[in-house]
Amino acid sequence: MKSNTIFMWILRLLAAVIMLQTLYFKFTAHEQSVALFTQLGMEPWGRIGTGVLELIASILILNPRTTGWGAGLGLGLMSGAIFFHLTKLGIVFAGDAVLFIYAVITFVCCLILLIKYRTQLPVLRF
Repeated sequence: MKSNTIFMWILRLLAAVIMLQTLYFKFTAHEQSVALFTQLGMEPWGRIGTGVLELIASILILNPRTTGWGAGLGLGLMSGAIFFHLTKLGIVFAGDAVLFIYAVITFVCCLILLIKYRTQLPVLRF
């Protein structure tokens, strides 16, 4: 296996695992997740909708034929997460900066994947 292929799989797995591990908290209405989306004024539809979209993005990222689409969706989701952390929630939410750090890591992974797999998206062929 080429080192580039291994690197792309590491990025795929990292982005997907981060998004998938947060689903438990979103779908079980964990108190921190509910508090976060309540502060944004998007509880419960924002929490559940974001969870569904993160699940779709993770599945798409893990499939080599749809990695570009999943990375684009993941990039959009993480852009929203970073935006809300910087504007409404604060980087440290409920005494913890982990959610913001996860969003930034996932954003970077999805950005690199989107650049690498841009030919999968007709709009980004350059």
